[in-house]
Amino acid sequence: MASPTRTSDAPFGRMLTAMVTPFTSEGAVDYDAARALAAYLVDDQRNDGIVVNGTTGESPVTGDEEKERLVRVVAETVGDRATVVAGAGTYDTHHSVELARRAERAGAHALLLVTPYYNKPPQEGVYRHFVSVADATGLPVMLYDIPGRTGTPIATETLIRLGQHDRILAVKDAKGDLYAGSHVMSATDLVFYSGDDALNLPWLSVGAAGFVSVVGHVVGSELARMIERHRAGDPEGALAIHRRLLPVVDGIMMKAGGAIMAKAALELVGRPAGPVRPPLVEAAQEQIAELRACLVAGGVKLSDT
Repeated sequence: MASPTRTSDAPFGRMLTAMVTPFTSEGAVDYDAARALAAYLVDDQRNDGIVVNGTTGESPVTGDEEKERLVRVVAETVGDRATVVAGAGTYDTHHSVELARRAERAGAHALLLVTPYYNKPPQEGVYRHFVSVADATGLPVMLYDIPGRTGTPIATETLIRLGQHDRILAVKDAKGDLYAGSHVMSATDLVFYSGDDALNLPWLSVGAAGFVSVVGHVVGSELARMIERHRAGDPEGALAIHRRLLPVVDGIMMKAGGAIMAKAALELVGRPAGPVRPPLVEAAQEQIAELRACLVAGGVKLSDT
């Protein structure tokens, strides 16, 4: 199933959210809530892409069958109007290949592959891992460079090598090195996406196509407007949005971060996604109070305001 949002300069769309995985109060995956959340992100928050089974989706604690079914229900719900990108990266190349093949069968349009984590492979191992998974399906690939979590950066030279692969098209960057990313973009056709909400606008300024966001759960439409203002030659308009959303980024990303605060934010805007799975824990009441204040300061309409 072809996604309607792909272009050569934005092969996965421009505004993507790394979607949380909704759970029931008993801890099971809530597939009906996943359908509703995906539709909300596309229809209300103007996402033209959804990442399923990423780290924000608590992929380390969901099973292979759960991941495959999540891709299927999201693709069935929004796959006709948004790119469905399935996280398939692990620290095990063979397992990553299996997850990639499952995602392809389930209807994913593309794959997100994180650098193998914990085992800290050398750059040749990183290269071979990504090529092995990219060769396993016919889906285009976005690499995910986040050394703060994986312990291993994807070196500039490795990215340039990987950029020669026909199906490796993009990089989600959470390394924060705009200079290194600029070198990769100048030497290859790899498309960069900001994977760090604090650096969304700076990444646009050096040539990124768009965002893979966490705060997009509640301000995706504003981030889409930021991209539009930047592309329309209105840097002042883009900067104004960037500054207005600073409290939202602070509230969701700078405290407990990730899935914990994204789910808390969804609860506050009336789109509950259930609890997190261990070893994550629910946001404390003082964190929720601070988050509420940050969302209000950033202009987010809460369900009780």
